[in-house]
Amino acid sequence: MNIKSFSSGDLLADRRADYARMLDEAGEFEAAADLMEQALERVPDWPAGLAMLAAFREHAGQFSAAVETLKALDDKDDSDLFAAPLKLAVLGAANAPAHPPGRYVEALFDSYAEHFDEALTERLAYTAPQQLAALLNEVEGQERRFRLCVDIGCGTGLSGEVLASRVDRLEGFDLSLNMLSKAAEKGLYQDLRPADLLRCPEKSGLFGEPFAQGRADLVIAADVLMYIGALENLMMNVRQLTASAGMFLFSVEDAGEGDHFRLLPSLRYAHSRRYVEKQLSAFGFQIKAFRNVTLRKDGGADVPGIIFLAEHIFV
Repeated sequence: MNIKSFSSGDLLADRRADYARMLDEAGEFEAAADLMEQALERVPDWPAGLAMLAAFREHAGQFSAAVETLKALDDKDDSDLFAAPLKLAVLGAANAPAHPPGRYVEALFDSYAEHFDEALTERLAYTAPQQLAALLNEVEGQERRFRLCVDIGCGTGLSGEVLASRVDRLEGFDLSLNMLSKAAEKGLYQDLRPADLLRCPEKSGLFGEPFAQGRADLVIAADVLMYIGALENLMMNVRQLTASAGMFLFSVEDAGEGDHFRLLPSLRYAHSRRYVEKQLSAFGFQIKAFRNVTLRKDGGADVPGIIFLAEHIFV
């Protein structure tokens, strides 16, 4: 999310914030924090400014000061747009929330939409949709067609690009309207709608005329669960979407051994294989196959993940 776009309404404070950001990018972290403090003297209740100050203090190794700034931000940011609870948890100053703030995720992807495909595929070597399609081919065969695929958290439609040729109808749902707009430009989806996967099925946006329950023989979620956290609400929606014997194809970042999910410094969530298996079983799904893979790059390092294909075995 581009904090730069959030003006304080005070020209001098904005100018100081711009200089502070330049200092931070140049590695002058303490100077950046000092200048950002000066900006906030003029607009002490500016949430975006507090978010920047917390980041600069963290970069400078001033962790106690960063925590205090994030606590102040948490008090000012009623919508959790700047995700202070997540950042406090990463710094060890709070318990990790079960889910990220919805407004934060929406704003994050709204800001990414214009350059999302280029950033993921060219700079971050993102291949999750291709790897998921390869797993589907391996287990179900390349000739199998699907009557209806629902792409939850469809983003700009990267999964649609690899699946459209083998489905009769493709629906896409996402929290970000900007992402949906970019997906529409590709002309692959018969329907694109906003939805919140963390809300109950009746309020999620996934159902209601003409979108029936149990309509999909394939549901895909590529690079989605890492922005979900605890999976119970998501799985309620997936269960309601998926026909008996329908498939759920998805990826997670790998949390390693154990039965848990955890918040990462990237502010994404990782899930262990055992935790995923437990959630799938609780909602009537049986794993047909899984593979350990590299999902993308982050800071030049490989991001380990797991891809799954599960079958809905109970109505």
